[in-house]
Amino acid sequence: MCYNVVSATRILIKYAKHRQEDPEMIKELEDKLKQLEEEMTPNYQVSGFEFPRLLVFTDAEPEEPNLFNWGLIPSWVKDAETAKKLRAQTLNARKETLFEKPAFRTSAKNKRCLVYIDAFYEHHHYKGKTYPFHIAMKNGDPFSLAGIWEDWVDRETGELLRTVSIITTEGNKLLSKIHNNPKLEGPRMPVILPKNKQDEWLIPYKDESTIKQLEQLLIPFNDKELEAYTVHRLKGKESVGNVPEAEKLFEYEELKNFQ
Repeated sequence: MCYNVVSATRILIKYAKHRQEDPEMIKELEDKLKQLEEEMTPNYQVSGFEFPRLLVFTDAEPEEPNLFNWGLIPSWVKDAETAKKLRAQTLNARKETLFEKPAFRTSAKNKRCLVYIDAFYEHHHYKGKTYPFHIAMKNGDPFSLAGIWEDWVDRETGELLRTVSIITTEGNKLLSKIHNNPKLEGPRMPVILPKNKQDEWLIPYKDESTIKQLEQLLIPFNDKELEAYTVHRLKGKESVGNVPEAEKLFEYEELKNFQ
């Protein structure tokens, strides 16, 4: 699953170029991102359970960058206590049940988005211990994940929370080696959308044929375009914290023969 990510650490022009190709639109988007820059706190390793704000482009505003909190709160949730409990369970949405589960199905049809990150982490299990792997694009670019979003209003305070969930799919060849949690049915990974498929994920819902079209996008990403390496512990006393060093290679002697 995807619970730890790296976000807002790349230069803004990289985000703009990944979302757009036209030079004028790239410049316009870069200017919009600059307006959000102070709010885009760099996260070198942040847990979804902290509900961080992630860079998002929605189907409602496909060219407008927004910052949404990770952990979807469906609009029908009545109170803050329920919202707090539920959002810890909605960081990810499995593609197999995306259009069925009550927490996700409405957003899956009508509120889809692109979630921009720089990298993500997955843990490898070996002899009773877990080892974090940093996974990113080989070319160093940010990338977009398939997501769903929702607006939720706290009925007591009137506060608006804009939240998002990341879609997961089967692990590709690379993730099949890394993500071997014995408690899960099989390896998973977030749905990474190639640049030429981003806008297709944002198409308006018309009928059941739209669902079939969208489901065809929810496939494992080409492992040849990704790189992975071990890093320092992300939790506990050995964690270096949310600092640039969190992304640096750290080798474990016991994994020296990992292939």
